[in-house]
Amino acid sequence: MARPLSASVTEAEQAILEVLWELGEGSVRDVANGLARHKPVAYTTVLTMLGVLHRKELVEFRQEGRAFIYRPTLTKTDVRDRALHNLMAQLFDGSPDALAVHLLEHHDLDPAKIDALRDKVRRARAKAGK
Repeated sequence: MARPLSASVTEAEQAILEVLWELGEGSVRDVANGLARHKPVAYTTVLTMLGVLHRKELVEFRQEGRAFIYRPTLTKTDVRDRALHNLMAQLFDGSPDALAVHLLEHHDLDPAKIDALRDKVRRARAKAGK
């Protein structure tokens, strides 16, 4: 029995999406060649992974002759948002505040970046009328 598809994007799936975002669209061979710049990957592996991404509705395809041309259905920002939502749900009880506190307490952030974040918070509050 096949294991259910994970809602999150694996490292290998992310690498394929990165190639497709760069190309806009591409065949299995195009994706394999794009991945090979960092690490060689078998054509059949890329084909299998594109099938998984299609089942997750992260890519769609069309046929051109004998080739299938794949393109991402979500932007990089959309995938990041989805991953962050899953992370917050799994580890921070769905709370963006808990995630932000964790980052501030457990990771060294540049003081200038913290000041920039404060400015963004002030602007967001002003925009929301608070």
